[in-house]
Amino acid sequence: MTPDATGRRERLEALRGALVQLRGDAAAAERAATERIEHVDPAHRSAAANLVRYRALRCHDLRNLQVRLSQEGLSSLGRMESDVLRNLDAVLGMLDAAIGDGRSSVPEPGPPDSEPWFELSANAAALLGGTPDDRTTRIMVTLPSDAASDASLVRSFVHAGMNLARVNCAHDQHDAWSAMATHVRSAGEGVRIAMDLGGPKLRTGPIEAGPRVVKIKPSRDAAGRVVSPTTVWTGRAPLHCGDPEVPITDSDWVERRVVGDRVTFREARGRTRTMAVVETTGTGVELVGDRTSYLVPGTILAVGEDATTVGALPATPQSLRVRRGDLLVLTSSLEPAVPTSDGRHRIGCTLPEAFGAVHEGHRVLFDDGKIGGVVTSASEDEIHVSITSAPIRGTKLKAEKGINFPDTTLPIPALTDEDREDLDAVVALADIVEISFVRTADDVRELLGLLEEKDALDIGVVVKLETVAGFEALPEVLLELMRWKRVGVMIARGDLAVEAGFERLAEVQEETLWLCEAARVPVIWATQVLDSLADAGVPTRAEVTDAAQGERAECVMLNKGPYIVEAITALDDILRRMHRHIYKKNPLLRKLGAWDVGE
Repeated sequence: MTPDATGRRERLEALRGALVQLRGDAAAAERAATERIEHVDPAHRSAAANLVRYRALRCHDLRNLQVRLSQEGLSSLGRMESDVLRNLDAVLGMLDAAIGDGRSSVPEPGPPDSEPWFELSANAAALLGGTPDDRTTRIMVTLPSDAASDASLVRSFVHAGMNLARVNCAHDQHDAWSAMATHVRSAGEGVRIAMDLGGPKLRTGPIEAGPRVVKIKPSRDAAGRVVSPTTVWTGRAPLHCGDPEVPITDSDWVERRVVGDRVTFREARGRTRTMAVVETTGTGVELVGDRTSYLVPGTILAVGEDATTVGALPATPQSLRVRRGDLLVLTSSLEPAVPTSDGRHRIGCTLPEAFGAVHEGHRVLFDDGKIGGVVTSASEDEIHVSITSAPIRGTKLKAEKGINFPDTTLPIPALTDEDREDLDAVVALADIVEISFVRTADDVRELLGLLEEKDALDIGVVVKLETVAGFEALPEVLLELMRWKRVGVMIARGDLAVEAGFERLAEVQEETLWLCEAARVPVIWATQVLDSLADAGVPTRAEVTDAAQGERAECVMLNKGPYIVEAITALDDILRRMHRHIYKKNPLLRKLGAWDVGE
């Protein structure tokens, strides 16, 4: 045997030894988890065993081994998630054949598993509905409150490509949820309903209301010239008008107005203004002017001697202006906060359990991470936070904005008393229940126990991955979840990015996709997908790329917005295109017509 042949044989035998060791580790992990694997639903047992094997292998650093395998022209195991043993045994069989010493590293095969890809596909169809034409990734849409009163809105979502409707139980009430469900059921056969339990509410408290005033101002160009005049409606404006609406005390005054009337008033700063009537509807009058004005209750609007006054106005919402270096005190009291300008702020925290659990040095994040700080001291009633991260010029912190404590173990369950009360409505209306704030397998166990008590065995269960603790416990969470027949995982990237850090989000998202593929559990890719398109009508380039990567999941979720129908249509088109090019991590090499050189 030549030196080259001897060297290659030695390399192949070393590779065989390493793979045999890995296979042994996977088998040992499976034996150790026998009781837990038998605990899952029979339909998930082969997948649970594969999950355990995959986790065991990923406890090793396989990078050097992957390079060595590739150098010998063998599979690098980079796509082994769906079936660990089949991939290991295939490479071992090739090594045995290449070495040719008569030994076999592969045990006698047992009963064959189902095809992993088919099993994942079947699980996705069972939870999310049948596969849409031309794409395997479904589209879930969060329903706005208007969906309770506007059946045509829901129909437009279905027509654009929505496969699942999501109802957020943190908003609206049971009657509205029921109306939404009715509209979904009538909008299209096969469209499923997912209802998201609200979970613990960790939010900023109320802020003292501002003055009761309406500000109206024109748009001006760089030279100060009016580009678009200021407009306001007195009386009742037409539905969806968009202009400010000012109530008045005399409805007959509106009926007497004609186009061309000149309305004079003294605004809140004592300046006299005149606006022209440009439209009347019988219930409202549109006024147009070219000056900024502040209208308050009691302001007199006059056309000659014919006058009326501005009626009651809602208070203006206020916010705290927070900058780096400021001190922000979270209080257990939910008394309205008073805005200040001295860099010292106080605002309530809606979760009493946070007090006593948060300690000095813990990080605190507000409003999806827009503001960040470090706890300098904490007591049973107050948490003092030094603001270390905020836009240079400061930013607004409003009431009911999210608070995250990524370093703190909060002594709260994933299911609140309100969630338990809502569960009856969810079971009656939904195909899927989504549980928020999952951190341990116990959180899942509690929900499944409640569903068993209600004999709701057919409802699907989706775990929302929102915390680092939940991500770190994901293998145990999946094994507990797989006790249930129809299951899935949602990567809730908003809270997860805040908790894990934005720089780590891509890594956490990728690892979650791998682990769920190993468990053959469908994934919902959620939060900020095409948000700019849904909100403003135009997507960013980064959003389009992100949406395209959603093809690797079994479902992509869109949030509500004024242009949500356009967003659904665009996502449907993106997913149909990407369906031809990629499945999970596997590129699909279809013919590329763009570069066809012809005959």
